[in-house]
Amino acid sequence: MDNIFSLHRDLLNHTWKHGGYQAFKINDPKPRDIHKASVRDRLLHHAVYRILYPFSEKTFIADSYSCRIGKGTHRAINRFRAFAHKVSKNNTRTCWILKCDIRKFFANIDHGILLLILREYIPDKKIIWLLENVIESFSSDWSGIGLPLGNLTSQLFVNIYMNEFDQFVEHRLKAKYYIRYCDDFVIFSEDKEHLEDIISPIKIFLKEKLKLELHPEKVFIKTLASGMDFLGMVNFSDYRILRTKTKKRMLKNIKQKRFLLREGLISDSLFNQSLHSYLVMLKHCRGYKIENEIKSRFCAESRDWLQY
Repeated sequence: MDNIFSLHRDLLNHTWKHGGYQAFKINDPKPRDIHKASVRDRLLHHAVYRILYPFSEKTFIADSYSCRIGKGTHRAINRFRAFAHKVSKNNTRTCWILKCDIRKFFANIDHGILLLILREYIPDKKIIWLLENVIESFSSDWSGIGLPLGNLTSQLFVNIYMNEFDQFVEHRLKAKYYIRYCDDFVIFSEDKEHLEDIISPIKIFLKEKLKLELHPEKVFIKTLASGMDFLGMVNFSDYRILRTKTKKRMLKNIKQKRFLLREGLISDSLFNQSLHSYLVMLKHCRGYKIENEIKSRFCAESRDWLQY
């Protein structure tokens, strides 16, 4: 309680300063640098998010799915299927899909541009002072560039940042079938040439307005029939399957937890929860073969499995 009152006084007197970060690495599945703020600062992050999210949410497009209440990966995948059916006229026409990924997304968010966007929506100078303090508390390779992956506020800030791009795609490019999840996005069309033509204006807008770049090796135009890899699933016209890398990573993680269970380092309950989460994920795709493999190989390991 003393710490909370101290934080309150610092905010009231405009003497609060964001502290440093604890850095560590994870593999999820590729290596990522995570920066964790102190408990004091994380408490403030949650307070800022709680107030700013409802206001910002009203400005977002419907088909942005990352870190939003009522959205998420499964909703995005279902929307992908709905758009695919519309564009392909229920699989009677060829459906082309442009998929892009932004290069080093969080590490390249420009603080100046982000604050300029925030000032357009928030006239209160005290709030801007607070947000600027949070934003300027971290830089990646260059001063004034980058947001930390570990901050709750970062998830909201990147949605506010990329909302500029979302509005451009929907209103300037007139893309009716567009989905974005964080730095991944797809656009559907019956016309392959149209998708080829809009790559250049997309690149120009990202570079000139947001100082971002498309990943040169992650720009694809493919047919729905050939399968489009999006959010961990390979999506086809009538079904979707788990990405091979995701399947291998899933089985590897279960093996590691089984070893920990046998060594008595984790409980039956924790092992069951992990298995259950994977099996639930498989319900969202054609994953019955992998599901049967997991059940036959791993479910007998736990005495309490039947409760799941």
